[in-house]
Formats: sequence, structure tokens, C-alpha cells
Amino acid sequence: MSDVRVIEVKESVFADNDRKADELRGELRERGTFLLNLMSSPGSGKTTTLSRTIAALKDEMSIAVMEADIDSDVDTRTILGTGARAIQLHTGGMCHLDAYMTEQGLDELFCDEGEAGRTDLAILENVGNLVCPAEFDTGASANAMILSVPEGDDKPLKYPLMFSICDVVLVNKIDALPVFDTFSMERVRENILMRNPNATIIPISAKTGEGIDVWADWLRERVAAWKQA
Repeated sequence: MSDVRVIEVKESVFADNDRKADELRGELRERGTFLLNLMSSPGSGKTTTLSRTIAALKDEMSIAVMEADIDSDVDTRTILGTGARAIQLHTGGMCHLDAYMTEQGLDELFCDEGEAGRTDLAILENVGNLVCPAEFDTGASANAMILSVPEGDDKPLKYPLMFSICDVVLVNKIDALPVFDTFSMERVRENILMRNPNATIIPISAKTGEGIDVWADWLRERVAAWKQA
């Protein structure tokens, strides 16, 4: 069977995507736009957290959002209600976005800048799951994820890649800690740092607004540093 040709398709696809992601990051840096790739499982509170984030920062910078879903435009309508620019990306059944798909979304966002001026902060709300989105570099300036208290403090152990690639982990729904008394903040910190010693961990409640100021400060610093680099 030595004459059988074997093609490593998976490796080729990832390598090509990584090259495109690096190219996209270079273009974003040149135009001064910081791209945040926000990931989580469904129901963790991504859209509510985004709404809080936009409210905290919209008077300081131009913000635009790409909502990625297999179908529907529910989240995009919510974001448009905050006053931020937003577009919907349908993935055609795919459970993630890659660098090429992200570029298509950014092209649409940038064409629509108008009076808002050049976009300072673009946010990609990735498809909701803890597996596929972690495998593809979108070309983002930084990766963030939301882990909600009801999901449990063991998720970093079960989904190692997701936690290992994220610059910041938002632990959301801390207002529910008295109800989900098996969730330990100390244990989740240990589990996250086991996967990624450099991860920033920020406890928040998108419902009450607790911790959003710390999260907004993190973004302010990152956006400013990106523009100055």
C-alpha cells in the first residue's frame, strides 16, 4: 500500500487560516481597529454582556459588532438597540468563524462607518459553543470568553483549548452564586490558570453590572495599546 497518497487536509486548512489571520491582524493594526473575538457556550450571557460593555464605552470610542449565528438575527436586533452598529453573520451551519469569514464581516462593517468614523473597537460574537470557535484563529487582536456560574467551575478541565487561547475570561452571573453553591470562585480560578497561567480573570454580573467597570478598563487599555503599537 506504499503507493497510496495521503493528504493532510486538516493541517493544510489550519495553516492557510493562520496565515490569513496574521494578515488580517496586520491590516487591523494599520487602520487602528481593535478586534475582540468573544466566545462562550449558548446562554452564558454574551449578548447581555456586550450590551453592558457598549453602554460603558460608547461615548469614548466607535464600536461595531458582528453577530455570528447559524441562523436568526435576534442578537443583532438587541445590539442595534444599544445604538452600536451591528451586522448579522450566518455561518450556513458551521459552528465557528475563521479568518476569511471574519474578513468578510469586517469589510461590511467598515463600508458602513459613515459619520461614526473609523471603528475603534470591533467585536465578533462568535457562534455559541466551547469547541469549534477555539480551533480557528479569526485574526482577532484578543480572544475573550465568558464562563457563567450555572455552567460549573469544571469547564476549564473539560474544554482545555478554549481556556488556553483566551487572553481574558469573564466569569458571568456571579449574582447567582448563592443559588449555585457548588460553584467555587477559588476553584474556577485554579482550573483556568492551570490551562492558561497568563489569563486575566474578571468576575462580572451582566444583570446587575457588577464588575463591568473592571472589564471596560481592560478593554480601554487594550484598545489604546493597539492603536499606539
